[in-house]
Amino acid sequence: MDTNINQQPESSMKKVVYHEFGERDVLQVVSSDIPSPQEGEVLIRVHGAGLNPIDWKTRKGFGFVAQQIENSMPWTPGYDVAGEVVATGDGVITLAPGDRVMGMIGFPLNGGGYSEYALATADELAIVPEELDLVTAGALPLAALTAWQALFEVAKLEPGQKVLVHAGAGGVGHLAVQFALARGAHVIATASAGNRDFLAELGVHEVIDYHTTDIADECFGLDVVLDLVGGDTGKRSLRALGEGGVLVTIPTITADEIVSAAEEQGLRAHGMTVRPDVFHLDEIAELIEDGDVKVHIEKFFKLDQVAQAHELLEGGHVRGKLVLDCR
Repeated sequence: MDTNINQQPESSMKKVVYHEFGERDVLQVVSSDIPSPQEGEVLIRVHGAGLNPIDWKTRKGFGFVAQQIENSMPWTPGYDVAGEVVATGDGVITLAPGDRVMGMIGFPLNGGGYSEYALATADELAIVPEELDLVTAGALPLAALTAWQALFEVAKLEPGQKVLVHAGAGGVGHLAVQFALARGAHVIATASAGNRDFLAELGVHEVIDYHTTDIADECFGLDVVLDLVGGDTGKRSLRALGEGGVLVTIPTITADEIVSAAEEQGLRAHGMTVRPDVFHLDEIAELIEDGDVKVHIEKFFKLDQVAQAHELLEGGHVRGKLVLDCR
């Protein structure tokens, strides 16, 4: 298929870059040429770009991605985008200009989401359900895939099982509780008192205030624990597992010590890293279409407010997700 690149009115775009690791002031908005899609690629006019904790950690120079990209700066962060296809490269037959798409793109080393236009490979993209606006959809892929893969691939959650989700009101957490409910599980979540009503409205069966209650005193016989906090929280939660239960911990920095602690106690725990999977995204889109899952956005930011967005992101305690409105 010929590229439809010449249908675009603009020739330049804005994107966020940083030239070095550091605090929020390293984030800059610059102009650059709009790229052309190569074979197998799609050019997206980005409407929404989701923010994820890995974004600020990498910006500060922490973690695997930072080690890999330090010699290839400037770098544009962002793995989550949704928008409209404006051009396709050769060999792309599944998507066409005008399609509404979302995906986890450029993971882990290319990034590129914080931008007015982004390149993606066609196999990274799913069609966005009509029920979801494109800015909101940009917040979905990475968090939703993390929750989905942790619950259903690693923990193999079944209907009727009891699952505890730590930080149930956060970006991954608020999607995980909804997926578990849609699968017919009994869902318990930890949250601060201020998020109790939010989680109750999503249908969570029991909400535990982590400020006042120790999980190990409150829960026992659990089939699955999804640990989105890590560290001591993850280790203490092992005591709540039933026979044959499994804990899946997401923060990579403490995963090894939690898995080791589980082994010492004869229990099962796994760390995991999310990966792009368009088939999972399609299943998630179906749940949104059916009204079983909603994406909650705490705050929208424009591209030039990226530093404020990172400030809120770094502080933690975001209810749902943050998203850059790149239109």
